[in-house]
Amino acid sequence: MPTKPSMFFSVSRSRRYRLLLGSCLLSLPLMLTGCSQKFNDVNDTMQLALFGNADVTLSQDDINNLPYASLYASIDNGPQAFMVLALAESTPVWGKAAYQNATSVSTTSTNSTSPIVLKWLSSDKGMLQTQSGRLVKTLNLPLGNLVSLHSSETDPLQLGLHLAGTPRSWQRQLDWQPGFHSGYQAISHFYQQDNQIILVNQQPVETLHFTEEVSVPALDVTYTNTFWLRPDNGQVVKSRQKLAPDLSYVEMTILKPFSSMSQGPGQVQ
Repeated sequence: MPTKPSMFFSVSRSRRYRLLLGSCLLSLPLMLTGCSQKFNDVNDTMQLALFGNADVTLSQDDINNLPYASLYASIDNGPQAFMVLALAESTPVWGKAAYQNATSVSTTSTNSTSPIVLKWLSSDKGMLQTQSGRLVKTLNLPLGNLVSLHSSETDPLQLGLHLAGTPRSWQRQLDWQPGFHSGYQAISHFYQQDNQIILVNQQPVETLHFTEEVSVPALDVTYTNTFWLRPDNGQVVKSRQKLAPDLSYVEMTILKPFSSMSQGPGQVQ
């Protein structure tokens, strides 16, 4: 039997890597304070473990028939992989007071006191954590990880960039590895571009298109994140985000969004 590939592997010896969902999630006790998405069947999860060099593309029916929130993800323009939501939990958030006075546009708990952190896991225990569509932490990625992101201000993605009154600037501090990079200030300015129609789950979706110009003054570094949002509620449909100044870009496309906790953990509307 061939050796099972690692979650991340090089493609043509380039710095391109692939996120892979693995069946080992079944062995993890998916119990957190917030809520958890449960995998009930070994065979079901095994079918989601996708390995190989080619890009992964599931049919619309396959995705719709799965009861789990899901996305496509790729690192540094590498092969596309399919991932499902493993965990979702409420946590303290940046700019909490401001957030509570704002219009909620992302997945939140029923009392709207904090957005939910969504955790997407892989077979090698790699993790992407997102909040209101923004990558806020990663674990076990091959070229380095975003350790933390913190701010006294509320992320405009949480407030809703589709709203005219949402601020178009934001500051936060970044910590990342490898190395001991801690407390670097990142300053963002958001710019709305022309609306775009993108393909999601093989279907055209009209989106608001925003770029986020990020500068890190201490390093004299600038880079650009890109977000595609639903016009009606501001939820992030697709994004391309750089984890930190010298780390990778991660591109994500949401196939099935996570619904509110009242709909059931990990379930979609």
